[in-house]
Amino acid sequence: MNDSINKALFATLNILALERMSAGLFKIIGDIPNWFQQFELQNLISDTDKFIPRNHIPFLENFLIDAEEFWQQNSELKLKSGLWNEIDVNGKEYQFEAYALCVNFEKILLIALLTDLFENNQYIIQKARENNLNYQQILKENQKKEILIHCIVHDIAGQLSAINCCLALLEFENLTPKGKEYLEVARKQSLNQEMLIRQILDVFSVEVMSLENFTIESENLPNILSSAQDIFELLNPTFTLNHIHLQLSPSIDMQADWKVIGDKSRLDRVISNLVENAYRHSSPQSTVTINLQPDGEYVLLSVDDEGSGVPPEMVNTLFKKFSQGKHKSGKAGLGLYFCRITIERWGGTIGYLPRAKGGSQFWFRLPRPV
Repeated sequence: MNDSINKALFATLNILALERMSAGLFKIIGDIPNWFQQFELQNLISDTDKFIPRNHIPFLENFLIDAEEFWQQNSELKLKSGLWNEIDVNGKEYQFEAYALCVNFEKILLIALLTDLFENNQYIIQKARENNLNYQQILKENQKKEILIHCIVHDIAGQLSAINCCLALLEFENLTPKGKEYLEVARKQSLNQEMLIRQILDVFSVEVMSLENFTIESENLPNILSSAQDIFELLNPTFTLNHIHLQLSPSIDMQADWKVIGDKSRLDRVISNLVENAYRHSSPQSTVTINLQPDGEYVLLSVDDEGSGVPPEMVNTLFKKFSQGKHKSGKAGLGLYFCRITIERWGGTIGYLPRAKGGSQFWFRLPRPV
């Protein structure tokens, strides 16, 4: 590449190239870019003399202090000034960035016009702001729809309570054996619908609360062992009736401090969901074990069953909304999703592991109070 091309290259790229001759003097190397003519510096240069005194480029004064130190090191790297704005003689604003570098022991200063890049960046920033506003608008619209759904579900729950009362009263009527059979079917379906509505309301309330800051007084933090014991007492009769053994692990230290970050009622629901999930996938004569163990600054709770386990293709979607097992025994697929968003809101994690001897382990960890 010959010298004439080299000289024209900088101007084509909108770069003013200078060589430091002394501490107070710079020489222009290459052609002068068009933008340079819009500044008063152009009047200081003749056709034969292309030197610029340092005191005539005041907008680089602070950067040149660092550049002098950089040039003394003769580094192979380059030093950047960062972006700055300048106003030309006509009042037009330009964006520049300067670079100090050493080439074959020569001290070079490059001043690059970055207006196009700056405008592109501003355009991207503006688009990002517009997209963020659109996103916030969509969030608000979704919240309105969810509130409407919540109101509808709440009203349905009220009507369902009245139906359950009527079904309960029918037990005292003189029904035929067939009528009693139909009544039992109706009661079971009604209970299933009540559970579905409860799950929908739980998920809705947790999703809304997850947008808020979580604070709770330390004296009101739940004891996770106490919650596990409560769920054991609640569900053990159902397990016993279906010949499934439910147990608290004998390795749990009953004297330890098992307080965790969270809310007692929702923590109970999380543990209940995991234990009920294990029950639905357990066969008679099998065992479901609830275990607790310290895990550094966290407490780890696990529920182990001896069922058929989770198919590999479903592992990645277990905790997503409306995800269901292959037998769809989880009804609406909201139970594990409720568990995930609840645990994550409290700063914890939740997951699944296949057991080496068969079956599943669902676990979650919650932080201890500081």
